[in-house]
Amino acid sequence: MTAAACTLTRLLEIMARLRAPDGCPWDRVQDFASIAPYTIEEAYEVADAIAKADMPALQDELGDLLFQVVYHAQMASEAGAFDFAAVAQGISDKMIRRHPHVFGEAAARDAATQTEAWETQKQAERAARAETGTLAGLPVALPALTRAAKITRRVAHVGFDWPDAAGVLDKLAEETAELRAELDTGSREAIAEEYGDMLFVLANLGRKLDLDPEACLRAANAKFERRFGAVEARLSAEGLTPQEAGLERMEAEWQAVKRAEKA
Repeated sequence: MTAAACTLTRLLEIMARLRAPDGCPWDRVQDFASIAPYTIEEAYEVADAIAKADMPALQDELGDLLFQVVYHAQMASEAGAFDFAAVAQGISDKMIRRHPHVFGEAAARDAATQTEAWETQKQAERAARAETGTLAGLPVALPALTRAAKITRRVAHVGFDWPDAAGVLDKLAEETAELRAELDTGSREAIAEEYGDMLFVLANLGRKLDLDPEACLRAANAKFERRFGAVEARLSAEGLTPQEAGLERMEAEWQAVKRAEKA
């Protein structure tokens, strides 16, 4: 048995022990619904470690995420539904099926062509599961921005798409004008609808630019946090809080921080 197999077996045994009748009281009372939020949280922590290029943290967070998979598989095994081996077998079969250019006789493709082939294969699999409709099977629990990008990718695959990014920018300008018009009405419901339309178009634009909108927004958040933290530090050095400094002074410090970053 390989070292990897040994360590995975050990992890599975630890999980089974935690869920045993004489195991951990907290672990024993959990179910799929109660563990799901932790699974999502661990996935985000993996993404955070990647964004920070922190390899020790990434190793740790990947372990936490793997434990979530093991946890769900253990509960499924107890329910007689499936076990970890079935999960591993299923994903192995799927990867082989979706990569005929690697494991079969299909010709090798470039990355862009392979993405198209991947979507075609997924569409065939959904049809085999009797999932009708282009948008069938999209998880509703995905972050809204990520789900919007997936929706636009699905409909683009069947031809419902702009020819280029410029067309999406034109649509964004149209949605911006509609939002401006609704701001004059004061209708919160209409304003929220138009704002949502703008976000959806921006997710579509990310797809057209081959960018992950969720990752781009995370990066923008991190940049804003870094710059505002620097603004606060500069003000604190003069004994000022942001409230005491006021908007005009904070804006001046913000611009100074931006110039310092580019220097």
